[in-house]
Amino acid sequence: MSSFKDLRIVDNFYQTSSFFPMPTILVGTVSENGQTNLGAYSLCFPYYIAGKDRYAMVLECRNSSNTAQNILRGSKVSLNFITDDKKYFREAVRLGFPGDTTEEKMKNCIFTLEKGLADGERPLVVKEAYQVFECTWADKLEDAYKDKAGCLEGYEPPYRNFNGITSKFGAHFILYVDKILMKDKYYNAIINGVKAKDFPPVPVDYGYRDSTNFWCSPSKKPYPEKIQAKEGDVNSVKYAAKRIDPDVTFTDEACAKLTKIPRIFLKAALTQMVEIAKEENIAVIDEAALQIINDKRRKEKK
Repeated sequence: MSSFKDLRIVDNFYQTSSFFPMPTILVGTVSENGQTNLGAYSLCFPYYIAGKDRYAMVLECRNSSNTAQNILRGSKVSLNFITDDKKYFREAVRLGFPGDTTEEKMKNCIFTLEKGLADGERPLVVKEAYQVFECTWADKLEDAYKDKAGCLEGYEPPYRNFNGITSKFGAHFILYVDKILMKDKYYNAIINGVKAKDFPPVPVDYGYRDSTNFWCSPSKKPYPEKIQAKEGDVNSVKYAAKRIDPDVTFTDEACAKLTKIPRIFLKAALTQMVEIAKEENIAVIDEAALQIINDKRRKEKK
């Protein structure tokens, strides 16, 4: 006999039929009158994460919301990640209440807005955020640019599969990430090495809500758990290294230092090293060259 019960799946299942941990973010868009509108969202997740020419997020929302209508009119979006301060979450809940105009919701907003770092006319960003993604809607995907603002009572088919108006009341927006803005403390931690004390206090929205409340959990100090890495055979590294590029070779000592790279990522890692080696006019990757390559990767990250 199963230890679980079968719970009925209904609309908004992530809220009504489950406990689903999600982020709490404020999505900034530009209203018709040019004012920055902030809407609170949790259904916003990484979408393109590797192997593409661009990185992207996906935002899911009601197509009649201020946010969706503003994206359909324009294309620029800011994703503002707030900390677990109770007054911030209380304000996020207020900003997420449907029906208010931009002027009404932003009139007494407690957040400070400032210009971001990406080029062009864009929504302002939240100064109190610990990080911000400045994004552009990829409206050419699925010809989503053909979807227009103005239908507040629901859209009629045909619908897009994954980008634009996806149902009578729903929308999905694939957002290219143009810039990631990070406050000094967390920027320095990522560049120089993150320790437990360096993580921002990130709220967790539990997803589940009833007719009265949203539920949020404050951040707890993260703790490290060592990755149980399986060291590969140095001969496997040497075998793969010889097949990357005939003009760049790896010494046995260098290969020995790469045995902790998971096999599934080995070819990609070696390929990147060879690309950097060629940029630096390095024909033989030894231990000293590995240091040069790692230094360059750190500089590029900055």
